[in-house]
Amino acid sequence: MIQLTDKPISFEQIQESVIDPTCGAVVCFEGRVRNHHKGKKVLSLEYEVYSKMALNTFVTIVEQAKEKWLLGQVTISHRYGHLTVGDIAVIVAVASAHRKEAFEACSAIMDQVKKQAPIWKKEHYENGESEWVFCQEHSLQGGLVSGSAARKL
Repeated sequence: MIQLTDKPISFEQIQESVIDPTCGAVVCFEGRVRNHHKGKKVLSLEYEVYSKMALNTFVTIVEQAKEKWLLGQVTISHRYGHLTVGDIAVIVAVASAHRKEAFEACSAIMDQVKKQAPIWKKEHYENGESEWVFCQEHSLQGGLVSGSAARKL
């Protein structure tokens, strides 16, 4: 299952999506909104996403992982919109016959989601300021694209 959603993510639903009787290992990574970043108190954040490209990127990441490791089902679920501290922002779940492959694949998939997917994060701080973070990592068509610009694509 590959999904982008503006609704809360159900850990149980994601975990169920990868259950497979041929797989003895299920590894799930759950990324939550934390209350701090670089010494600033974070109150909330918002994710913007270029949906079509992000979904295609997720599919490619899963396909590449399945070429490298013997995997069963793989799920990536990422939220967009406004999130508050403690909310689940992303879950990657991986099933495999063995735990080593499941752990390695889950970690690698999450790394690639952060590196490749056109998803932008804006943090809102206690002092009233806000800023886009890690946006410089995402480049589309040779130029940097901020979260606001992504809506225009």
